[in-house]
Amino acid sequence: MSDELLDSLKNLVGKNGYLEAGDVGERYYTDPRGTGDVQPAFVLRPSTAGELSDIMKLCHAAAQPVVAQGGMTGLVGGGKPLGDEIPISFERMNRIEELDTKTNTMTVQCGTPLQTIQDHADQHDLLFPLDLGSRGSCTIGGNLSTNAGGNRVIRYGMARDLVLGVEAVLSDGTIVSSMNKFVKNNAGYDLKQLFIGSEGTLGLITRATLRLHRKPRSQIVGFCAAPGFDAVVDFMHHMQSAMGGNLSAFEVMWTSVYHAIIDAVPTVKAPLSRDYPFYILVEVMGGRPEHDQHVFETTLNEALETGLIVDAIISKSQSDVDDFWRVRDSMAEAMSKQHSPVGFDISLSIGDMEVFAAEIDKRLAASCNGVRHFIGGHLGDGNLHLVVAAGESDPPPREQIESLVYGLTGELKGSISAEHGIGMMKRSHLHQSRNPAELALMRTLKNSLDPKCLLNPGRIFEMPGTNATDSTHSSELL
Repeated sequence: MSDELLDSLKNLVGKNGYLEAGDVGERYYTDPRGTGDVQPAFVLRPSTAGELSDIMKLCHAAAQPVVAQGGMTGLVGGGKPLGDEIPISFERMNRIEELDTKTNTMTVQCGTPLQTIQDHADQHDLLFPLDLGSRGSCTIGGNLSTNAGGNRVIRYGMARDLVLGVEAVLSDGTIVSSMNKFVKNNAGYDLKQLFIGSEGTLGLITRATLRLHRKPRSQIVGFCAAPGFDAVVDFMHHMQSAMGGNLSAFEVMWTSVYHAIIDAVPTVKAPLSRDYPFYILVEVMGGRPEHDQHVFETTLNEALETGLIVDAIISKSQSDVDDFWRVRDSMAEAMSKQHSPVGFDISLSIGDMEVFAAEIDKRLAASCNGVRHFIGGHLGDGNLHLVVAAGESDPPPREQIESLVYGLTGELKGSISAEHGIGMMKRSHLHQSRNPAELALMRTLKNSLDPKCLLNPGRIFEMPGTNATDSTHSSELL
């Protein structure tokens, strides 16, 4: 970066709009994977879309690449700066601009933490249902740029299903505002979908209009055990039939994951004994507390009587709800304590999950000494989180493990990224889930909207002529 550009950027944003030298802390080049290879000498902190637009105009004229940063909770290395990229942190764009109780919408800036949005909606008897374990740190801009999923996709959908409007800044500084509060809007292309899930490579999201739901009056959680995978699937169908749209979560843990959580996370209470092959957290949210509790208990009793589940405990208080969810939310912590964990976030047809679990066990055992694997996830939407803990090898054979997991995922026509994105870590495996025509169209969109490849270069896929490289490999955890 030239001194002339640096001085221009400083003058543009003012003293509160940038950090440099010793003021640039680790949070600007560190994420859950660890510390990055490049400590940036300069970080921009815009406070408005207009300011960001002016920043990008200067960077575009100078062909200066940038990397967008939200809460830095991403698991695929997308926010870490590489080479001469300037980090753009959205930490100052953190305001809730409006909550409209007539349309059940909230307009927010991109740097607003997810939990802040959830809490503000709750204060108005509303619900923003997107929910992740990193809710206190992640930001809505990051959630949208990766199309985050989380715990309640089975009922409310992914992040893109919870957004009505988006404002974004393009690489040349153009502000594209597709902000509206309409559920139905078929006036041409749905431009917001260009930016949701594109990981900041097509434009930088600055504001969004979020779709809220009326806050449910009841929340009931059951923690159950099942005798086999077929019973797990049948139990899910049983709950869907009985509870209908009230079914809000269906989380499954293979026994190895449950044991790891109980053993590694001292703050977690074991809801059930360790004797079962599968554990299930099932949640319903409804509008009639006593009726919902009765129907839920009756439905679980039917499942017990027919052998779909073999043990169960039902929440009787908010404390119980929190305790049961704490088990599921502790998966990442438990996995991080395994020896040299290598994590994966994949989607599969539910009918292929048991095949995948058995086959990956065989392939890992045949190729890597002493490895163990742990599987759990959002079964209701086909998303599994897999962690392979390396055994005797140190360092672990990451490339070999990744090739085995992603190769089998591709064979089963699954997705190598269910909800975490591609970032830097998965781009060499993207062909397992996307065909050549799809990849070519993605590159065409990138070239059209960002011809100089200034926005998050090298994320999702390498572009010709860029020097965005990454020497690390996958270690995402749940």
